[in-house]
Amino acid sequence: MPLTIISGAQLRSLLYSLDRDQVVSIQQSLGNALRDYSVGNQDSGCAATLQPRRTAVTRLCGRTTLFMPSSTRHAIGMKVISLQDKGGTPGCEVETGDDLRGLKRLTSGDPGSRDSVTSLSSEVSDLSFSSQEDSTERSSSTSSDSDPLPSASVDNQPIETGLSKTMGAWPAAGSRDTSPQGSVTLLDDNSLPFGLINAEELTPFRTALTSTMIFNKRKRVRTIVVFGAGKQAYWHIRLALILRREDIKRVFIVNRSFERAAELLQEIYAPDNSSWRGDVKFSAVSSEFGEYQRILADAINKADAIFCCTPSHDPLFPAELLTSREGRRKGRLVIAIGSYKPHMAELHPDILREEVAVRPPHRHFHKHVHRSGVIVVDSLDAAMKEAGELIKADIKPHQVVEIGELLMVKDVAKDLSGAEDDQKQLREWVERGNVIFKGVGLGLMDLVTGSDLVELARARKIGTTVEEF
Repeated sequence: MPLTIISGAQLRSLLYSLDRDQVVSIQQSLGNALRDYSVGNQDSGCAATLQPRRTAVTRLCGRTTLFMPSSTRHAIGMKVISLQDKGGTPGCEVETGDDLRGLKRLTSGDPGSRDSVTSLSSEVSDLSFSSQEDSTERSSSTSSDSDPLPSASVDNQPIETGLSKTMGAWPAAGSRDTSPQGSVTLLDDNSLPFGLINAEELTPFRTALTSTMIFNKRKRVRTIVVFGAGKQAYWHIRLALILRREDIKRVFIVNRSFERAAELLQEIYAPDNSSWRGDVKFSAVSSEFGEYQRILADAINKADAIFCCTPSHDPLFPAELLTSREGRRKGRLVIAIGSYKPHMAELHPDILREEVAVRPPHRHFHKHVHRSGVIVVDSLDAAMKEAGELIKADIKPHQVVEIGELLMVKDVAKDLSGAEDDQKQLREWVERGNVIFKGVGLGLMDLVTGSDLVELARARKIGTTVEEF
């Protein structure tokens, strides 16, 4: 069995060379695995019951190392990554064996995953979508000429920056890139290694692949707000533009340090990136600005999609920007993937509480996009243990739905009779409603995406191959 070793630089080169069709193909493989994970498909080997539990070890030096095993029918994966985690207590932490899926079925009355999707359809069937949404978005987009947001770079003009005094939530002062370091080992069904990949670039790439699965289904994505300036922010921006460039007109990058945001913009405006960057207008927003709160509120108001990509311990923006009467006038896609421990949170708990508090329509229902009653996650078990946003908002298992359940809605629709209206409302919610996705990451995502990348690397003769390992 040949072993293909892909270094960080080699993987970066491979990922940068992917065109839209190749990105979509890898994304579809990952989507199928996440669907099987949620459905419990034993044939593919991706079912949640077949995934080993992850383990975290915090050493005396304060670095936390995470061990993320995974399996499919044809491969086994082990991801090992480390990062500096200030305030961590030395010791070993293993996921508990609580059956959250069983608890979810008991509390919601759903006997299985297919019925869970039917229930989700019913929950969102009373959603109403604002007749003023399009007019609101048109007025927001047409007001760009008087936009108060300072543009950090337009039409390849140089970006002037000063020394930042605010380093934000990142632990390594002076460095924009604080991605966890480590690797992913891939083995075949006989436990023979066939791939070893540097994880630094793989982690944000596969996370952005997952986030943009919902993003792909949105009807309107003219304006995007991205919190953060690291690799997660970069890959969410890059994949969003590769997949929906013709629809996107404006991207706001919000970061505590303007210097770091400027570095990200310089990378985006590199000549080699013109093919996917297009003529999209980018602006940098920083808390160093004198009128930051007003500028931030204006950006959130314009946003069709919000990507939160920082390891923040505190909410990135006030809850009322989304929960107020004005904030509820349009549906938004909110992606939160930066925080990864219970004490961290990028979104204010009130935003999640508002989302799951489904209320009967009132006489002014047509002016607001009603909430779905659920939060979308990548893994129910992992999110309920690790997602600070869900924990602080006291979200219950029956108020959570996995992204794999949404991905299988089309298949479920074929088997349901008399559920056309429910399916239509569910589709409208995904396309135009208010959707919150909280991702904490799965080893399965690294295994599936890594396997596809190893195959692609071999075809392009990228990496180092050991023929007889």
